[in-house]
Amino acid sequence: MSWKTIIEPFKIKTVEPLGFTTLPEREAVLREACYNIFAIPADKVLVDLLTDSGTSAMSAEQWACVMRGDESYAGARSFFTFEAAVRRLTGYRHIMPVHQGRAAERILFSVVGGPGKTILSNSHFDTTRANAEASGCVALDLPAPGALDFDTPADFKGDIDLKALEDAIRRIGKQNIPMIVMTLTNNSLGGQPASMANLRETSRIARHYGIPVIIDCARFAENAFFIKRREPGFASRKVSDIAQEIFSYGSGAMMSSKKDAFANIGGFLALNDPDWAKAAREILILGEGFPTYGGLAGRDLEAIARGLTEVLDEEYLTYRIRSIEYLAEGLRKAGVPIVEPPGGHAVYVNARKFLPHIKPEGYPGQSLVCELYRTAGIRAVEIGSLMFGKTENGKFVPAPMELVRLAIPRRVYTQSHIDFVIEVFADIAKRRDRLPPMRLIEGSQRLTHFTAKMMPEPV
Repeated sequence: MSWKTIIEPFKIKTVEPLGFTTLPEREAVLREACYNIFAIPADKVLVDLLTDSGTSAMSAEQWACVMRGDESYAGARSFFTFEAAVRRLTGYRHIMPVHQGRAAERILFSVVGGPGKTILSNSHFDTTRANAEASGCVALDLPAPGALDFDTPADFKGDIDLKALEDAIRRIGKQNIPMIVMTLTNNSLGGQPASMANLRETSRIARHYGIPVIIDCARFAENAFFIKRREPGFASRKVSDIAQEIFSYGSGAMMSSKKDAFANIGGFLALNDPDWAKAAREILILGEGFPTYGGLAGRDLEAIARGLTEVLDEEYLTYRIRSIEYLAEGLRKAGVPIVEPPGGHAVYVNARKFLPHIKPEGYPGQSLVCELYRTAGIRAVEIGSLMFGKTENGKFVPAPMELVRLAIPRRVYTQSHIDFVIEVFADIAKRRDRLPPMRLIEGSQRLTHFTAKMMPEPV
């Protein structure tokens, strides 16, 4: 029987108090933070949906692993536990721990990137794009047809456009493309999964032209579960087997273990190419530490190794995906337009459609983000023109989307927290036409959204 009520597949053993505030306090906090949600102290946040990265609740087994951590500088036992877990999952030969996913990006692009190179992807996320561009590369997105049609559901909107992929290779030249990056799930465009068929064909095209495929696998388990649920021929297969097949179509992987490994810090770079791995280790030593700890404590390596096993539990994944669907259902009922269908780790609100009176240069996503905090202390993140917009020849070029991501930390919030979020959105929806546009006062050249200073404009 299929029950109506979502039941968490765990019980709560430790609790942490939430940050209750008054409306005047929140308004003051926003002013002091220059309307940048990243600058708000966490103890002033009631429900934190800024990110699902590093915000998971670790299990009792993971905490037990923490106590077993071997903190030896070189050759720690915990590294070999970690290495075995990553190799068992991915099948790749050279495993390097790093402090988080962006470190893997920086190292890899430093090895094979550079001016004149172009990296192709179903969609680069913010740090991936920034690290690629910092090396001198061009980061080119080739999302599937229909991926930007946020109103129309489709099973695998995270796919790469295969025709556009081959056209780009022929136009740019295979010698100028060091890799194809497949982001699983596709974070920038709604947490959408890529299909196994698309991964398989991407791999075939890549092999034909001699271009490696690198899996950005921060949310590999959620992607594998969507394949099991949606793609013909996979319903009876174990998620762990599906995940291993995903990695078989790549030549390496980058992972932020702060997502699907439930860890609070950490990541890895896994490669098959010995020359790439040798060069990567040299850079790793310069910036992360000795190759058997890579900027992590032994306890972190142990927790990640355990998390890579726990995330493949199908009871957990059923709960995880259903919880995201539950939030999506509530927002739809409140009249809030979202990216359809909801993704694996977050619900993305279509701020452009929700706030049609605010033009892209007024940052509708950031306006909604600020109002969520002002109204109820909910923290979310803009994925739009603040994150991905740019200025070319003195002219503002908006992002192709104006979204607000509600990223749900793993094993942290209960159904009542999500009901509260839905209630707040219903309140804001009644007065959405009074939300003001935002003005960017100051921002860094790259990753502007992290450091931007903003002000609301008169409505």
